[in-house]
Amino acid sequence: LSAEDSATLLRYFRWNKEKLFEQYMDSSEKVLQNAGVSSASFNRSIEKAGNLKDFVCDICCDDSPDIETVCLSCEHRFCKSCYTQYLFQKIREEGESRRIQCPESGCSLIVDEKTIELLVDTETFNKYRDLLNRTFVDDNDFLRWCPAPDCEYAIECSTPSTSLTSVVPAVECKCSLRFCFGCGLDDHQPCICALVRKWLKKCKDDSETANWISAHTKECPKCHSTIEKNGGCNHMTCRKCRYEFCWVCMGPWSEHGTSWYTCNRFDEKSSSEARDSQTQSRVSLERYLHYYNRYANHEHSAKLDQELYRKTEKKMEEMQQTSDLSWIEVQFLKKAVDVTVQCRTTLKWTYAFAFYLSRSNETELFEDNQRDLEMATEQLSELLEKPLDPDPEKIAKLRQAVLDKTVYVKLRREILLEDTAKGLQEGRWSYFTELK
Repeated sequence: LSAEDSATLLRYFRWNKEKLFEQYMDSSEKVLQNAGVSSASFNRSIEKAGNLKDFVCDICCDDSPDIETVCLSCEHRFCKSCYTQYLFQKIREEGESRRIQCPESGCSLIVDEKTIELLVDTETFNKYRDLLNRTFVDDNDFLRWCPAPDCEYAIECSTPSTSLTSVVPAVECKCSLRFCFGCGLDDHQPCICALVRKWLKKCKDDSETANWISAHTKECPKCHSTIEKNGGCNHMTCRKCRYEFCWVCMGPWSEHGTSWYTCNRFDEKSSSEARDSQTQSRVSLERYLHYYNRYANHEHSAKLDQELYRKTEKKMEEMQQTSDLSWIEVQFLKKAVDVTVQCRTTLKWTYAFAFYLSRSNETELFEDNQRDLEMATEQLSELLEKPLDPDPEKIAKLRQAVLDKTVYVKLRREILLEDTAKGLQEGRWSYFTELK
């Protein structure tokens, strides 16, 4: 076999050499036929029509004796112009490369790379090569293109698709994008791909409810003034009456941080007391709203924290001017914002994960870790949104406080993700829905 035919065989078997060798040894002729490879001794023939008896191109019906003709080992001959135009359409218009077959209807023989190089222009052949390179990644179960716009990197991951119910294969590209190798979506740890699909579909199906609860204004629990959330922190202070409350649960902020802080939990007692279908439906809706509200809130807060990057750069410049800190030394602020945004993304998906969990002691521990991370993230976010005091001593204290809290927040995130991942590996989590 030629190098071109060998490459065609490998692409047909999606670069699985073991499978190719096994089937080829059992029935080589059948494998060659299915893959579109000929066992004939020649690959192509290019001749003048005048040297052939009664040639007429079946595409354009030209029978001029001076035209060049082309055929593969299948001996389906066409004029060179039509063959070239056929290949141009397949490559440039249809984006095909791996399975370009002979133009004859019903013929499954694959046009090899050398023939294509002989017939098309350089630009079209380069396009063909690029498409072939992409198919190598697309056909390999352990390779995936980075989904970032204009990124040309591919990433290798050894996690098989059969393990996606017990692991979230998060990877990071050289372009700095973190995404899930299993489904190609942005990193959704700790929620597994099957639950992510179900959750996103549920949010889409319940879009009217989701739109209603994702409104960015709420009333102050004390004076009922309308309040708009314009920062990532959930610690709200009413400008009118100065009442401090939590944006998520609307409870007094003074209760957040005590041992009976339960903002991240959903009380399911009412669920067990449901006596008819109407009550059950209402409880089910309330349960969904509880988790969706917190999911949407962290998603919204993460977007607001993106705006915090611009404010942080300005604060870093001010900090340089009012203290003896260098530009490198004030980078702790940007790193703290990075950690805050990352933790909000993690927290967002913890609520999607928790929505599908069956109640157990493991769930209680998960919610404890979730609560600890949530509280620490809010505290870090609040530190970052504090106005900068020009006093060098206070700047030094703020710097130390942000550094300490950043380390703690990263630790809480690692603890939550490690415990959840361990539970997935050990099969400790149970869900009230089937994983399909």
